[in-house]
Amino acid sequence: MSYDIIGDIHGQYDKLVALLTKLGYRETMGTWRHPDRTAIFVGDLIDGKGNHVATVDLVRSMVDAGAARAVMGNHEFNAIAWATEKPGHPGKYLRCHGDANKQTQHKAFLDEVAHPPRYAEIIDWFRTLPLWLDLGGIRVIHACWNEEHMAMLQPQLGPGTTLTEALIVSSNTKDNPEFEAVEVLCKGVEVELPDGITFRDKHDKERDTIRVRWWESHPITYRDAALAPAAIVEQLPYDRVPTECPLRPYSGPPVFVGHYWLTSRPAPLAPNIACVDYSAGAGGALVAYRWQGEDELRAEHFEST
Repeated sequence: MSYDIIGDIHGQYDKLVALLTKLGYRETMGTWRHPDRTAIFVGDLIDGKGNHVATVDLVRSMVDAGAARAVMGNHEFNAIAWATEKPGHPGKYLRCHGDANKQTQHKAFLDEVAHPPRYAEIIDWFRTLPLWLDLGGIRVIHACWNEEHMAMLQPQLGPGTTLTEALIVSSNTKDNPEFEAVEVLCKGVEVELPDGITFRDKHDKERDTIRVRWWESHPITYRDAALAPAAIVEQLPYDRVPTECPLRPYSGPPVFVGHYWLTSRPAPLAPNIACVDYSAGAGGALVAYRWQGEDELRAEHFEST
C-alpha cells in the first residue's frame, strides 16, 4: 500500500484542494480519490482562519469512501471536550468555555458551525477518529508515539483505538494517568526550561516548558531537543536537558506526526520520523509525505502547496 500522509490543515480548504490535485487525486464518485494511493490525515482539521466545514466534509467523505484515513489531533480532542458536559455538573463542560480558550483557538470553528444539528454531527464524527494508526510499515499519530502510554490506554479504548465516553472524561481530568497519556500522544512531550527562561508561543502566551524531540537519547541540549519553529529555538539556552526528562529512543518503523508548526524546509526529523505540519494554518505550506514502502525516509518524498 502507498500512502500520502497530509499535515495539519486548520481549515485551509483551498490549500487542501490544491495539495490533493498536485498529488494526483481527483474528484470522482462524490469524493477525492487516487487510483492507487490512500491519503492519511494526521489531525487538526479545524481551528484557525479558514473554511472548517468544507474541510471536515472533504476529509470525512474521503474517509467514508475508503480513499483516506485520519487520526485525532489535539484540536479535535479539544472540540469534543468543549462540547461535552461534565458528568453531574449541568452547564459545565470538560473544556472551560472561558474567553482564553475560545478567542485564541476555537472561535472561528464555533462561529462557522453555530447551527446545533450540524455542530453535533461534526463532533460525533470527531469521536470516531482513532488516536493512532499502526499499519505495519508505518505508524501515524498526531504528536508522539509513546508505547507506555498507549499500553496503559489500550484496555480502555473503543474499537479501532477510539476514545470511549468514560475515557473522554478521564483524559480531561488532571491528575488522572489518562490525562497525561492523551496529552503526550496528542500534544507531545514537554520539559521544563531552566529557572527564569521563558518564551512567547504563537498565541503570544509566555511559556516555561518546551516540546521536545521525544525519540532522542541523552545527553542533549534544550536547543537540540526542542521541536519548535526556529524563532523559538533561538530563544532557548544551550544547557543540557536533565537526564530524568522523558525522552525515549525509538527504533521502530517510520512514524508520521503533525502538531509542531514547523517552518523550515520539509525534511525527515530522523531516518524513521517525519513531521508533516509546516504551519499551513499560519500562512505556511500544507505538506504531505509520499510513502512508497521505504524504511528510511527521504526529503525528496515531501510535497507541498
